[in-house]
Amino acid sequence: MKKIKRVFLIVLDSLGVGAAPDAADFGDGACNTLLSLVRSEGFSAPHLASLGLFSVDGIKDAAEAVALRVPAPRGAFARLRESSRGKDTTTGHWELAGVVGEHPMPTYPAGFPPEIIAALEASIGRKLICNKPYSGTQVIHDYGREHIETGALIVYTSADSVLQLAAHENVVPREELYEACRKARVIMCGKHGVGRVIARPFIGEYPNYERTAGRHDFSLEPPATVLDALKDAGFASIGVGKISDIFAGKGLTKSLGTNEDNADGMKKTRSLLGEDFTGLAFVNLVDFDMVFGHRRDTRGYARAVMEFDAWLGDFLTAMKEADVLMITADHGCDPGAPGTDHTREYVPLLAYGVAVRAGCDLGTRPAFADVGATIAEIFGVELVTRGRSFWREIAAG
Repeated sequence: MKKIKRVFLIVLDSLGVGAAPDAADFGDGACNTLLSLVRSEGFSAPHLASLGLFSVDGIKDAAEAVALRVPAPRGAFARLRESSRGKDTTTGHWELAGVVGEHPMPTYPAGFPPEIIAALEASIGRKLICNKPYSGTQVIHDYGREHIETGALIVYTSADSVLQLAAHENVVPREELYEACRKARVIMCGKHGVGRVIARPFIGEYPNYERTAGRHDFSLEPPATVLDALKDAGFASIGVGKISDIFAGKGLTKSLGTNEDNADGMKKTRSLLGEDFTGLAFVNLVDFDMVFGHRRDTRGYARAVMEFDAWLGDFLTAMKEADVLMITADHGCDPGAPGTDHTREYVPLLAYGVAVRAGCDLGTRPAFADVGATIAEIFGVELVTRGRSFWREIAAG
């Protein structure tokens, strides 16, 4: 087998490829994020197609994908089923890094209980308003004026395991909002250990409030992941975009945050090709989910995938002989499905590089954690995980 120097793992946040067998348990019916995009007029993704995106299980037999499928993909490809009990960003990324969550993180469809709200208000020193599941853009429209008049923070949640605090930057400076989130993070532990506490600053005047790029996630600290295994063994473990937030900074040797858009994330990832490191670059591109999926903007989502695909062409050309690229997702967020929440879906896995066997169809794999196990095997580090490495199956020899 060829020796690998760098692995680039890129997560296209929410690009699911069809309902998982247990989707109904999560309140989802028929859903397929990718096929919803394919149905969008003018959709094309030739570079992703060349790696095998439209050849994965559940997609290759879909009539809509026939024209996009290539006869001889140059990558290895698979469909991954999530083993963890969740359909959120934290659970999905942790499992990609090797951690299978046996129990779902807590969610609050009726809002947070009175004792939690009381504890939060006492710790933060401000009243809280709203306390319901809400769209992030709608909640500031509906509660922004009350927040500005009273100074109370807007607290809300979603179908995910999150507690979000929103505040106008002229009322509550960012650092004060971040400190409020740190205090909330301490309270939201144990049985109330939500995956993320999220600061959501906004600006503007009613009715034209706008969320800023000052979002910051305060995540639970994960158990040992492949990031820790790499760092402990002396390899680089680089996070791009939301990765540091998702893993609470744990296991990273370097973090390249983004301006919370795909363009900046892709620019930083491309720049890493010119750096000399040995290890993993773990990338999250969030626009697919945050900007388009939750807002059920099919055309915008399709356009974002096509923009990534155009960027990908140059990235593939610039890869070095000892590089491996993996592209996957962390859950679904079908813009063609009802509601605004994530969807419980399979996700694709595409792998490419000189060292990867072209056209290798891995079928359907039982766990996202197989990705973490594979990265651990590539670098020869020890990782305790339920995932099974597929490196020997796709290695070109």
